[in-house]
Amino acid sequence: MKYVEGKITVENMPELTLNWQEKQQNISKKIFHQQYSKHPGTVRLGRDPAQCDLVFSDLTVSGLHVEIFFDSAKHAFVLRNLRESNPPLVDGRAITYEEPLLHQGSTIYLGEVKLQVSEMELGEPEGHTLPKQVSYGLQCPNCGRHSSYDRIALGCQWCGTSLTSAISVVIPPNSGEG
Repeated sequence: MKYVEGKITVENMPELTLNWQEKQQNISKKIFHQQYSKHPGTVRLGRDPAQCDLVFSDLTVSGLHVEIFFDSAKHAFVLRNLRESNPPLVDGRAITYEEPLLHQGSTIYLGEVKLQVSEMELGEPEGHTLPKQVSYGLQCPNCGRHSSYDRIALGCQWCGTSLTSAISVVIPPNSGEG
């Protein structure tokens, strides 16, 4: 977590921002992975406030039109059509059964309402961590402490024992040795 301007936010939480115009007003809404919604795991868009999280007044939008969700396996936001008639358009293609991945700049039409994905932050894939930098060194045969390879001719910096018979080891990051 991090603290930003009086708010606690979760770092690397996947989110996308949708922008559209309704009744001469520009509207912008963020969709977060695992946000609270009427249908957990997805954010539903349409005209019906009882079923939808983002509600539109335009009559060309279906009551329950589409849902957007974050697919952890694909590490992407995905759109799913919820209507056989009046399919949405994503980047110029009518969507019936396939579930297109959304990206920054994607254009979505729900009826005549044009939505734009203006921002997207995917964070790190689950279970993915950046590899820590490791270094290799020598383990002193006498005291067991680690020294860098450049000390092989000088001996152990702690006990003075020759390192010519030392074994190679991985020196843990931030160990202070080496």
